Amino acid sequence: MAAAASKPRTIAENRRARFDYFLQDNVEAGLVLMGTEIKALRDGRANIAESYAAVEGREIVLINADIPPYKQANRFNHEARRPRKLLLHRKQIDRLIGAVQRDGQTIIPVRLYLNEAGKAKIEIALAKGKKNHDKREATAERDWQRDKARLMRDKG
Repeated sequence: MAAAASKPRTIAENRRARFDYFLQDNVEAGLVLMGTEIKALRDGRANIAESYAAVEGREIVLINADIPPYKQANRFNHEARRPRKLLLHRKQIDRLIGAVQRDGQTIIPVRLYLNEAGKAKIEIALAKGKKNHDKREATAERDWQRDKARLMRDKG
């Protein structure tokens, strides 16, 4: 049992974020969760694909993250898409709020995981949106890398 909790286990990953945004500063944050939410996360059930983090007062809140209800909890279950407060240091919060207000950047969740101690953590990043030509360029580069690897493998 101890060996299973010794390495971080990814629960959900926002792969679309790397395609839609230029990701800059990654920050690890804790989540304020209810008991049934952590049980659902330990089952490996979550979705952060459409979620984002917003500034509410002097706090940062995760919006639209989907943690489905825990089946065994019956009437004591949680709401699936409720806003969840992120646990960060005050300096980190101030830096993120400044980047959002001053530079117009967005805070995007990149990965949701359980750390070595079994606590739910979320990796968030400051992001700036990509234009369509940037996305086409990234797709062309990815296709070229795939073709190049195939050629090297075949030609030896």
